Amino acid sequence: MPRPTPPDKVLAAARVFAREHFSAKHQYAMALHTHQEHPHVHLVVKAEGRDGLRLHIDKAMLREWREHFAELMRAQGVPANATPRVVRGRTKNRLKEASYQAMRRGRHDRLRTKLYDVARELNSTKTIHDPAHAKLLATRQCVVDGWIKVAAALDAQGEIVLAGDVRYFAKHLPPVLTDRQRLAAEFTRFVNTERSARKRGDDRLRDRPMERTR
Repeated sequence: MPRPTPPDKVLAAARVFAREHFSAKHQYAMALHTHQEHPHVHLVVKAEGRDGLRLHIDKAMLREWREHFAELMRAQGVPANATPRVVRGRTKNRLKEASYQAMRRGRHDRLRTKLYDVARELNSTKTIHDPAHAKLLATRQCVVDGWIKVAAALDAQGEIVLAGDVRYFAKHLPPVLTDRQRLAAEFTRFVNTERSARKRGDDRLRDRPMERTR
């Protein structure tokens, strides 16, 4: 949950969630983390149940779990929802700098292969072409159309201000990027940051002799 959500309420909701979903058949353990940007609970579940059957998790179950956890957070007095990422205009999260550092140290072979491929294409064409982008654009257009219909319904109910907020939200959704395009953008940002850091270091080295001659 985003700050400033009280961590104790996140933990309380997680305890109820774990008890209702797992206590009858599965062993589990949990830990509350508050040292990052958002309080969250890590929940580890033993896949093999007491009845000998393994826990099977699919996308439908994950959606159901998200909705249930949001319901439990609301019971704690925290306004939470489980809106699908695509409806909120969100795609995947940005790659962390640690991924690049791991690649440079020889780990994450799949990422390294993808990144080298992206780097070669950027070097030769200065852009990234991905056929999957058209499908994402079509999905985004469906999402925007849905939000516009919501705004029209709000207008009809006299909720003019709220309808305007919905239209603003739909108009300012983040750009649609495929995995390759996102990787290219993150790689470019990472390279530019590294270059800026090196340039600042070079500037400091050049300034030292000048300071000694003053």
